[in-house]
Amino acid sequence: MTQATIYIVDEHESVRSALAERLGHASDLRVIGHSGEPAVVIADVRKEKPSIVLLEVKRKDGMGLEILRQLATLPIPPRLAVLTSYPTEWEEEAATRAGAEIYLLKDID
Repeated sequence: MTQATIYIVDEHESVRSALAERLGHASDLRVIGHSGEPAVVIADVRKEKPSIVLLEVKRKDGMGLEILRQLATLPIPPRLAVLTSYPTEWEEEAATRAGAEIYLLKDID
């Protein structure tokens, strides 16, 4: 079985670490990196080419949807999944238009 490679994007280190630890227990997943810095995210994803990027689009700097758009326009984009703690219909629609394939709540297992 091939492992899916995952890159996690969230501005909070504690969230990234918790997600990486939780996902690291799945035999079919491998977390290959994480960051909260937009420029680092784009560079890492270009270099590492994860199959999936999990990202929170709600950010203090307002860059969440822009990061999503930039990832969606890569020559070979990863599958993009938005994770959020506080869902809104507007955000889900905006994330889907920006390239997200799925919109998930952080509180799901």
